[in-house]
Amino acid sequence: MSNNLDQLTDWLKDHKITEVECMIGDLTGITRGKISPTNKFIAEKGMRLPESVLLQTVTGDYVEDDIYYELLDPADIDMICRPDHNAVYLVPWAIEPTAQVIHDTYDKQGNPIELSPRNVLKKVLKLYADHGWQPIVAPEMEFYLTKRSEDPDYPLQPPVGRSGRPETGRQSFSIEAANEFDPLFEDVYDWCELQELDLDTLIHEDGTAQMEINFRHGDALSLADQILVFKRTMREAALKHDVAATFMAKPMTGEPGSAMHLHQSIIDINTGKNVFSNEDGTMSQLFLNHIGGLQKFIPELLPLFAPNVNSFRRFLPDTSAPVNVEWGEENRTVGLRVPDAGPQNRRVENRLPGADANPYLAIAASLLCGFIGMVEGHNPSAPVVGRGYERRNLRLPLTIEDALERMENSKTIEKYLGHKFITGYVAVKRAEHENFKRVISSWEREFLLFAV
Repeated sequence: MSNNLDQLTDWLKDHKITEVECMIGDLTGITRGKISPTNKFIAEKGMRLPESVLLQTVTGDYVEDDIYYELLDPADIDMICRPDHNAVYLVPWAIEPTAQVIHDTYDKQGNPIELSPRNVLKKVLKLYADHGWQPIVAPEMEFYLTKRSEDPDYPLQPPVGRSGRPETGRQSFSIEAANEFDPLFEDVYDWCELQELDLDTLIHEDGTAQMEINFRHGDALSLADQILVFKRTMREAALKHDVAATFMAKPMTGEPGSAMHLHQSIIDINTGKNVFSNEDGTMSQLFLNHIGGLQKFIPELLPLFAPNVNSFRRFLPDTSAPVNVEWGEENRTVGLRVPDAGPQNRRVENRLPGADANPYLAIAASLLCGFIGMVEGHNPSAPVVGRGYERRNLRLPLTIEDALERMENSKTIEKYLGHKFITGYVAVKRAEHENFKRVISSWEREFLLFAV
């Protein structure tokens, strides 16, 4: 730890950093922590935060008292947060030279905090490492640019680009439509380069002012960190240019939803070869088992891919969104797509996760499903050829309530992720949903006000 801290100290001094944003990601994916002068950060070698921040909802509320005190010390003690020297990024939009440092969380005995999303991902990666495997992932992040909006009761509107006019109609893959926001994306790419984020291509997606940025394939933990940082970066760049960026799964009525597609493959640590391919280049049994695990266990882990009531609005046929966990080669109408690739690049694309999912938990869940399939030998169904929206076997839960109940009752998932995490996560999401149910929607006022 001391050598790593020395490396981090040298980096901070080399970059003349005066402030450090010490942060962790909570269950929702919100960054929480403290801002510290660099000298204090170095002297303290980390920070302390109440463990209760990991049971906080997106509205700032907490879970019910009986669960709160079952999972946490009644004294509401602090957890110990230690900086990861591999998760240090500049803050290009800050006035003073500032760094953001992602921390790992431990109890006083040095055990990883079970409720921490980053620790959940590390736990899943260790399962692979113990078998001599290393996952490789490549996330694709979709999001919308919108006009700034002060009143949440009003629908979001497309932003005005360089032409002085808002975008209309479908502009999928349009270069000109993406160029409308060139000044914004120049800042995004400059800032991401300074932060050494592994961005690849920028694409205009199907929706009005909907964009997609792809990440280059790499280490799962590093890329989860990068997505956390990228979301902050994208929002800051949008605000600088007087628009907003949102990663809601379904922010606009009548427009497609936003996904976080995950491409994943597994390499043998000793040989560097992709275990999804046989020597002759054909699909391996491990590859088929990986897909079989995804098919069997995604329905039991759906709240980690679709964490909010809004997430389920995205799952509609004919909108490039999955409504099942079927699989097929070069097929975007199924939940699990196998892209056309050579043997070393053979992978599966999990199209279920929404852009609103916590990146640590979505990647952990996707890899865990595949891992269980590989070690337990689950075989997939027959691949879908042609349109897959009508296929309904291996049915997904249709609501957040059903999904949470299914996750809560899964003994297999509890065995791998632990009772404490499952109980805490489900409780947070139920508390959020209870809060949602108290709000009367515009649909109810429009159609029920004088009709019932």
